[in-house]
Order: sequence, then C-alpha cells, then structure tokens
Amino acid sequence: MTTIEYPMPVIIQGGMGIGVSGWQLARAVSRRGQLGVVSGTAIDSLFVRRLQDGDPGGHVRRAMEHFPLPDVSAAALDAYLLPDGRAGAPYRALPMWRQIVSQAREQVTMLASFVEVYLAREGHEGMVGMNLLTKVQLPNLATLYGAMMAGVDCIIMGAGIPREIPAVLDAFAEGRPASMKFDVEGLERGESESITFDPARHWTGAVPALHRPLFFPVVAAHSLATMLARKSVGRIDGFIVEGPTAGGHNAPPRGATVMNDRGEPVYGERDTVDLDVMRSLGLPFWLAGGTGSAEGLQAALRAGAAGIQVGTLFAYADESGLASDLKHRVLQQVRSGGADVVTDPRASPTGFPFKVVGLDDTNSDDTLYAGRERVCDLGYLRNAYRREDGRIGYRCAAEPVDAFAKKGGSVDETDGRKCLCNGLMANIGHPQERDDGPERALITSGDDLLLMKDFLRTRESYTAGDVIDYLLGVHASDPVTGASVPAEAS
Repeated sequence: MTTIEYPMPVIIQGGMGIGVSGWQLARAVSRRGQLGVVSGTAIDSLFVRRLQDGDPGGHVRRAMEHFPLPDVSAAALDAYLLPDGRAGAPYRALPMWRQIVSQAREQVTMLASFVEVYLAREGHEGMVGMNLLTKVQLPNLATLYGAMMAGVDCIIMGAGIPREIPAVLDAFAEGRPASMKFDVEGLERGESESITFDPARHWTGAVPALHRPLFFPVVAAHSLATMLARKSVGRIDGFIVEGPTAGGHNAPPRGATVMNDRGEPVYGERDTVDLDVMRSLGLPFWLAGGTGSAEGLQAALRAGAAGIQVGTLFAYADESGLASDLKHRVLQQVRSGGADVVTDPRASPTGFPFKVVGLDDTNSDDTLYAGRERVCDLGYLRNAYRREDGRIGYRCAAEPVDAFAKKGGSVDETDGRKCLCNGLMANIGHPQERDDGPERALITSGDDLLLMKDFLRTRESYTAGDVIDYLLGVHASDPVTGASVPAEAS
C-alpha cells in the first residue's frame, strides 16, 4: 500500500454519538479546513425524533428535498413530521433492526444518513466524515449507503474489527450489493450468518455509481492495524490510533484484567501502540485520546502522525449536539476542579469499557439508575443469538432481567449494565418520555475533560473555531525546525 498523495487534515473532530457530533459541529470544523465528522450511530432514530419535534429551522426538510428518491422523503414526512411538535407525548419509535428488514426500514435509515451528511457538507468545499460503531452491525450497511449518496468523504469505524468495510465501500461505489458477516451467539461450528444490502432494491432504473470515501479504521493495537492493512478486502486509507484515555467505548486492556481502587480497568505497556510499526505501514495515522492540546498535536506530528483526532473539546463547543444545560453544568465542574470521569467496565451492554462523566441527576448515579424501569426500545446494542428453534433472536444485557434470562442470557451479565441508547438520546435533548418522566442523560467524555480548565480560563462557552485555534496554537512551534510559527502555518 502507498501513502495518500493529497492533503490530509491535521485535526479530525471525533465522531461522538449519538448526535453529539451532529451536522452543525461537523460543518463548523470542515469550514475551517479540518475533518468534520458526523456520528452515524442511531441516526435513523434521531432523524425521526427531529421530525416529531417539528424540525426547528426546517433544516431536515431542506436536506430531504435533495434526496434522490423523493417518494422516500414524502413517506417519511407523512409518517413522522409533527409541525407543532409532540406537546409532551412520547416519541413514535422506528421498528428495531433485525437481520432482514423491510425496504421502508432500510430507506428511512438511508434518508437519515443522507440528511446528516448533506447538511454537514452544505455551503463549503471541506471534507466531511462519518463515524460508525462496528459493534452496531445491523444498521451500518444502510447508513453507509445513505452517507455515500450524500457524497461523504471519509468513513471512520471502531468498537470492533471492521475488516469487511473497505469491500463494502467498493461495492456501493459501483452500485453492487454488499454483504458482511453477522455475529450470532450459539452458532455451530461451520455455521455463519450474514447481512446484505442491495442498492438495486431501492432504484427503479440503473443503480448510480457513487464516490468511494476514504476509510480510516480505529485501532487500539498496532497488531490490529497491521492485520487490517494486509488482510482487508479493499483499500485502507489511514488509521485512527486511539488510546484508553479517549471517551466513549475503550478497547479492553490486553492480558489479565486488573482493576484500580475505583473499579476501573488498568492499562499497561501492552496497551501502548508501537508507532514505529504504524509508520512502517506507509499509511497516515492520527493519534486520539489524551492529545487534545497544541502540545499534543505537536508531539503527534513529531512522532510521524498526520495529526490528531479530538473529541472531548469539541463535545462541549457551542455547535455540538449536547444539550446546552448539560454543557453548562459539566463546564462549571471543570472550572471548579470538580469534574470526574470513570472508566466503567460494566455500564455498556457491549462489554467494552465505557467512560462516564459524574453529574447529578444523570444515570451516572447508580442509585438513580437502579430506580429506572429497565426497557430496551431502541435496540442498537442488542446481541443476536441462535434460539432453540433455530431462528435468530435478540437480547440486550440492559433490558429487563427476566426477559434477558428467558432468552438464554446469564443474569450475572445484566449486573451493572446501563441503557446507553436512551441515555445518549437524552444527552442531545431528545429523551423518550416515560410514565415517571423523561429518560435521564448519561454523558461520556475522555480524560481530557479533567485538563480543560486551562483551555476554558474565564470562558463560559466556546466555539469549534476556538478549539481549532487552541489546537493549532497561535505560537505553536514547527515540529521539524522548532521555530515559532503562526496558527495558520501549523
């Protein structure tokens, strides 16, 4: 493989889901010449909730007018748009994803993904990427296709091994169907299941060719990067090298699990990526996790990286999708020195450690969460399993315990698990209404949150542009010569 021969951004804005990395944030970053990234996780559910809240500003409807399958847009408006909003009623939910879904279910996901990317790309010539979780398998093919319909420039995927995705992107670019392995618990030796998406299912005439975006898998080990570079079917264009201080889901520690006195997994030397190996692959890479500063950027460049991926700083910018009151409360904690981030090994139903920000009246409070009625009505983190009758079933360790056990799951597996889907929707101001009130938030941030006080200084709020200026550094030094250079030349 060879290095990419055209300019790459120095800063990649992290793809914080659900909806924190929305189109407004990505567009603001891309307009500054860096890589703005939208989150594609649960974008279909976010899309229909925006419509049910009346689509303030008309942005969603404006993008829908450009979707090349107008009947799909018309059907979505008819089904979900409430011009005056919900007036406190619960959101109408989409059917949960399964191995095989209806044409309409695929199409609303394609449309949602198209809308997010279209709005992020509107009004500028900068690059726009989309971030997806490999673990959330079922919606990913339709989400990728919708993003490509809107001309997405880059796909970033972590939380798993996205080995098959380059071939998927190649197929979609050529209008061909694509399949990937579907992880199902309880399969017999030699059995396998797959998920397939056929673009021809959605076009009455010839299937159009699409732009093939760049693909950057997220890796937490140089061995994984080496395997992907050498054995993926299709082109890898670069890597995001993510350390355990990054927000959201983290890779588990390599080797025996050791916990500190706060119950967090301890990471050691085996969890450090060998940058000599990364450089030897001949592909650009960006360092993520603990790099969110001008000094971090300069160190990354000196180490041979193309730049850095930064999430936490952007997550609290004015343009991010995080609800304003939550931003304000967390930033107050940062200024006072009271911010806290815990790497919770049990919270996520995925089994990956998940970073949680401690904040009153949110589901970071285990006592409060224990009083929540367990429900799984979004279902993005469900695992598939082979039922006794041979059919495929779905279960989530955060669903009601009795239901999980009846599906063959271990009751022990439910201990400490939290509903991320509903918590993350609440983070962005779209909580589902329950009989006892709206769902509570569950905020995630990287460890860089604890270091943001110097960046904030006396600011009550800030913009994505402020973050970029800070990272580039008005008086940053050239990584090669050490000379002082202006931010524009960094």
